[in-house]
Amino acid sequence: MPMSTELLFVLLLAAPAASGLLAQLGATPWRTLLLGVAGVFVAAGIGTHLVVTAYSSGPQFAFTKWLFIDDLSAFHLAVLLLVFTLSSLFALRYFGEELREGHLSLPQARTFAGLWGPALAAMILVLISNNLGIMWVGMEATTLLTAFLICVHIGRGALEAMWKYMLVCSVGIGFAFLGTLMIRLAAKDLPLDPNQALLWTNLMAYTGRLAPELVKAAFIFVLVGYGTKAGLAPMHSWLPDAHSKAPAPVSAVFSGFMLNTALYCIMRYVPIVEGTTGHAGFALRLLIGFGLFSIALAAAFVVAQRDVKRLLAYCSVEHLGIIALGYGLGGAGTFAALFHTLNHSLCKTVSFFAAGRLGQVFGTHEMARMSGSMRVAPVWGATLFACLLALVGMAPFSLFMSEFQVVRAAVDSGGMLVAAVFLLGVGAIFMAMLGQALPLALGDNAEVVENVPVNLFDIVLMVGPVAVLVILGIYMPETLQQMLQRAAAVVHTVGGGMPGGLR
Repeated sequence: MPMSTELLFVLLLAAPAASGLLAQLGATPWRTLLLGVAGVFVAAGIGTHLVVTAYSSGPQFAFTKWLFIDDLSAFHLAVLLLVFTLSSLFALRYFGEELREGHLSLPQARTFAGLWGPALAAMILVLISNNLGIMWVGMEATTLLTAFLICVHIGRGALEAMWKYMLVCSVGIGFAFLGTLMIRLAAKDLPLDPNQALLWTNLMAYTGRLAPELVKAAFIFVLVGYGTKAGLAPMHSWLPDAHSKAPAPVSAVFSGFMLNTALYCIMRYVPIVEGTTGHAGFALRLLIGFGLFSIALAAAFVVAQRDVKRLLAYCSVEHLGIIALGYGLGGAGTFAALFHTLNHSLCKTVSFFAAGRLGQVFGTHEMARMSGSMRVAPVWGATLFACLLALVGMAPFSLFMSEFQVVRAAVDSGGMLVAAVFLLGVGAIFMAMLGQALPLALGDNAEVVENVPVNLFDIVLMVGPVAVLVILGIYMPETLQQMLQRAAAVVHTVGGGMPGGLR
C-alpha cells in the first residue's frame, strides 16, 4: 500500500533530524559520523520519490496545504539533495582523514553529526512550505543550526566567523520577518480563513486584491532580509569569513545550496509582487540591480584574495548575483538562472571538496603555499583547477552555457547596458581568477609535501560531478529542460521579460 503524502513529508523532515539525535549515541567518532549522515541518504530517497511524483502528477499538498511541493520547489529539492548527498560522502572522507591524523575528537564529531541532518531538515522545510510564515521559520532555523557547524574546530577565527554569521544573518532574517508581516497585512481584506491567508497558493490567487503599497514595501524588506542570507552584495559581509573558516563539507553546503535556499524565498515573492496592481517590473528591477552590484563587488575583491576558500566565497557572491540577474531579466533569463543554480551548486560543492582536501595535504589554504597542487595531489589538484576554470565561464563547462543564456536574455530584451556591465564584471573576474588558478595548479611548490596516493573513492567523487558539468555544457537532456521550463513558469506566472527603464 503506498504511503500517504502527509507521511512522506513527515519522513522527509524527520529522517535527517532524527539522525542528528541518534548520532549523539555513537560511542566512537566514526560511528557518530555514520549515524549523522545516514538520515541524509534516507531523505534523498524519499525526496527523489516526491520530486518524481510532483513532475508526473502535479503539485503535492499536505497538512491543509501548509506544506506542498510544486515544480519550483521540486527542482530546488532535487539540487539540495544532490548537494547534501555528495557532501555527506565527502564528510566521511574528510573527517576520516582527520581521525587518522588524530585531529577529530568524539565531542567534535557529535557536534558535526548532531547538526548536519537537522540543517538539511531545516532547508527542506523552507522548500516545501506553502505557508510564507513557516518558510521564514525554516530559514531562521538554518541560521541557528548551521552557525555552530562553522566552529566544529573551535578557534578564534572560527568563533569570530560564527558570531558574525549569526549577527548579520539574524538581522537580515529580522527584515524578512517584517516583510512577511507586511504581506499578511496586505492580505487582511481577502476572503480567506486567517489560518490560510499566508499560503503562497492563496496569495497567488488574489494578487490583484492585495494592498499595492504594502506589497511593495514587503518585497524590499524580504529582498534585503533573505538577500543577506543569500550573500547578495552589499549584505554579504558574513560570507567570506564563514566559508573560509568552516570545515570543507560545511563550506560546500553553504555555497552549494544554503545561499540558494535564501534566494528561493525571494523568488516566492516575485510573482506576488509582479501580479499586484501597479507594480509590474518593480521586483525585477531590484533583482537586476542587486545582481549587477554583486558581480561588480566580487570582481573588485577576487583580485586581492590569497586564501583559496575566501576566493571561492567571493565566487559565490558573483554567481548568486548572476542568478539574481537572470531572475530579474524574466522569461529566458529565469530559465538561465535556474540552470545556473544547478551548475553553480554542483561546481562549487566539488570546488570546496578539493580545496578542503588540499588544505589537509598542505596544512594551509594559502594559494602561494599550495602551488603545484596537481603534481602533489593529482586528483584533488586537477579537480580544483577544472572547477576554477568552470567558475570563470570557460567552455565547454555548463556554467559557460548558463552565463551565455543570461547575456542572450539581456540582449534579446534590449538590455544592452545590463549585458555590458555583466560582461565587464565577469571578464574582470575571468582574468583575475585565471591568473590565480594557473600557479595554484601548475606552479613550483616551495613546500616539502609528500605526493598523495590516488584513491578510487576520491576519483569517483571528484571526476563524476566534473564530467556532468562538461556533459551539460554540450548537451541538455530533455527531462532537465522540461524541469527548468516548468520551474521557470512558476516564478513568472505573471508577465515576464525585461522591465522598462533598463533597456
